[in-house]
Amino acid sequence: MNNVLVAVDLGASSGRVMAATVADDRIALREVARFPNRAVELAGRLHWDLLGLWSSILEGLGELGEVRAIGVDSWAVDYGLIDADGHLLSTPVAYRDARNAQAKEAVLARTGAGDLFATTGIQPQPFNTLFQLAAERPATLAAADRALLIPDLIAYWLTGNRACEATNASTTGMVDQATGTWSAELCALAGIEPDLLGDITPTGTVLGHLTDAAAARTRLDSDTRVIATASHDTAAAVAAVPYETDHAAYISCGTWSLVGCERTEPILTPEALDAGFTNERGADGTIRFLRNIAGLWLLNESRSTWQRQCLDIDLADLIKAAAETERLRSVVDPDDPAFAEPGDMPARIRAYCERTGQRVPDSYIDITSCILDSLALAHRRAIASLEALTGQEVDVVHIVGGGSNNELLCQLTADATGRVVLAGPDEATALGNALVQAQATGLIAPGTEARRTAARASARPRRYLPQGSTGPWEQAAARLP
Repeated sequence: MNNVLVAVDLGASSGRVMAATVADDRIALREVARFPNRAVELAGRLHWDLLGLWSSILEGLGELGEVRAIGVDSWAVDYGLIDADGHLLSTPVAYRDARNAQAKEAVLARTGAGDLFATTGIQPQPFNTLFQLAAERPATLAAADRALLIPDLIAYWLTGNRACEATNASTTGMVDQATGTWSAELCALAGIEPDLLGDITPTGTVLGHLTDAAAARTRLDSDTRVIATASHDTAAAVAAVPYETDHAAYISCGTWSLVGCERTEPILTPEALDAGFTNERGADGTIRFLRNIAGLWLLNESRSTWQRQCLDIDLADLIKAAAETERLRSVVDPDDPAFAEPGDMPARIRAYCERTGQRVPDSYIDITSCILDSLALAHRRAIASLEALTGQEVDVVHIVGGGSNNELLCQLTADATGRVVLAGPDEATALGNALVQAQATGLIAPGTEARRTAARASARPRRYLPQGSTGPWEQAAARLP
């Protein structure tokens, strides 16, 4: 029996094609291809090079041979518009594009943030699909027959079938929490008809088989299935959390840090809105109650700046040096708007510290130390808010995703929160993607507990114990505006 699945995992800074071999309710991952992804500025807009990603995906799939199924996940909210003939109207605009902020203001002038949150459970952010669609030119929307979120667009190119997978649909800020369907009122605010978005597709649905063209390009069998996995990358990552207790929180840590827990019901209170929390769908129809923090984005952008300055800095050496510095000399709020867009992040960090009367970091090691201390402090604030809003104490924090390989950040998070941190799996998104596929194709038994058992068998987290008092972290938090 063919027991190889393919997880196509697209992140905001890189993509990968992963082969997932299922045996004895355990999944072993093998990286087949990895390729860069970066927004490109063109005529004053930030666009994704989606055609480049598509080409890289096909090349990766072409390295595999016989496989059972393919699933695609990506970052949330961004989409491509296709016309009635199925042609892409333009390259998708990236969620960090400046146009979205103006659209958000225009929409919120017609309906309040509180009303939006009460309907959708989604934190009103400039990058929400709701605001992005509102920012489109009416002529562009008039030419469009369908809007497809990024993983659904890739799946469409693979199969010829259109879908809108549920976990990613929930991030758009356009789904009514009460009904689980598109809100006609919010579609009207975005300037579209609900038909543009199509019906919401349940997670785990078999979307179809490869088209003849896709099979020829990849040298895969045309009977290869494509599964609507948990296509929002955070939903996929959370599906792979190897929970040990019922009172655990997770941090899906990469470009963003998503801090939250899984629940059966959303929290739609004004307090949740004010605290920056959101309610997104999980792989089993659960609610991922979480807060979005600008994670390793700050460090990634800083490294890009240093590279442009011809500084050849090894990341492992940089983190090792940062671990030797004095802690909490200066901290920033990673969610400050000053850090939202691409650019010279070290200069912005220095300006922030000067503006807030703190010691200004004057070397790349000090900048790195400041960033990692600040992320751990942000994790601490989010965990405290999570406990207050849910009324449930967190006893363990799972860090999954690429950030779980950053040993300094994991230890600092344990120190800042005063909680045990379990780090890994680092390829949580690909693992969760494959776990959903494995259940959809009968390789793993259905149900949440069967998947969690397989997740625990497939990953061996590293344990970090809190060191020292949390007092210095409380004092550092007081320095922030």
